[in-house]
Amino acid sequence: MVKRTIAYSSLFGAVVIALIFLAWVTSPDPKWNEATFEESALAESIAPLDEAITLAQFAGEDGQIVTAQVLGWTGDMITAVDLAEMGGSRASDPFQALASITSEPLNEETAAGFPTLEVNISRILPTGSLGTQHIGTGTNFPEHAVEAGSSSVFSFPKFGKATPARTEVRAEPGILLDYEIELCIRFDRDIRSVEDFDAAVKGLFLCGDFTNRNALVDLADPDNLDSGYGFSDAKSGPDFFPTGPFLVVPKNWSSFISEMRMTTSVNGDPRQDARGGEMILDFRQLAEKSLGDMAEPRFLYADKFHFLALDEQIDVSTSLMSGTSEGVIFTSPTRGDIIAGALRYVADGGPFSENTLIDTVKETFIRNELESGHFLQPGDVVHYRSSYLGDIEIKVME
Repeated sequence: MVKRTIAYSSLFGAVVIALIFLAWVTSPDPKWNEATFEESALAESIAPLDEAITLAQFAGEDGQIVTAQVLGWTGDMITAVDLAEMGGSRASDPFQALASITSEPLNEETAAGFPTLEVNISRILPTGSLGTQHIGTGTNFPEHAVEAGSSSVFSFPKFGKATPARTEVRAEPGILLDYEIELCIRFDRDIRSVEDFDAAVKGLFLCGDFTNRNALVDLADPDNLDSGYGFSDAKSGPDFFPTGPFLVVPKNWSSFISEMRMTTSVNGDPRQDARGGEMILDFRQLAEKSLGDMAEPRFLYADKFHFLALDEQIDVSTSLMSGTSEGVIFTSPTRGDIIAGALRYVADGGPFSENTLIDTVKETFIRNELESGHFLQPGDVVHYRSSYLGDIEIKVME
């Protein structure tokens, strides 16, 4: 009997070792999700003056906000004309400042008639709207939907202020910090219907959406990402909403966005590369979808339930985000993570342990990802670039 018990124990041990080995050799161990990249390098410039008006804002010497039309961009310097030179007001709202000019926005022929100024991008104010609650979008690019295991586009409230194009973000100890590049849009009026969307003046800008992946692992329902759980907590950290230097008002927003290219690199290593035309739902459809999801406070954030937006509208203080493309760091747990978590659960006492099997697997996965070191680390530099919306450079701080 003793010999049989020993034999069974040896067999069990051998099976466990075999399972661990099988998981090790068959499970992918990517550092991040691979993305496809266009062969040609991204060409960054100011949008053609006959296609769009490019605005930037900065604080003048008297402390007032200057709204300027950007004519050129080289390195970290822009060349622009103060809208006050065209009869514009010192309104802090860029749409109001643009609407107040007494002449037409500048084109190549008329630009030479106005004095220009040069401004370093480090002085430019955030282009995001001034509120602290915005509308985020999940899995709105097909390849990212596949890598996230999502079958539909969903929305969630993102809390926090917009930060400028040259900024910092903190990598908190024990947190899996991830990047996302997105397109964003804001409006000159409150949006309560698609008719309001059509009538509104639209300002486009480049934005980032950093993510605390621990919160998603802990809170999100992988079988129902639209549940309202996890995403607001994951994406509302301090300085998680960097915005580009330029607010661009195109003549035709749809075609302009369709060709817009945006890329992400980390320490010069390419990670994301996509065009706005790849969006599953365009901004008009996203606005319509969001307006239909504002009746109930179903979104969990900081242990309380919130509405997607206040007053059942996308007001002027709210930015609407496009969602990101493929190439983020986060990947699903491997078989190795799951088996290691299961073994830890058994070793801790199984059903008599403090945690459930699922919680133990989650903890094991997060621990393994932290040990891998392939999420964002202090000292990393994340660089978001775009065709016509400028660039964002973020230093990851401890």
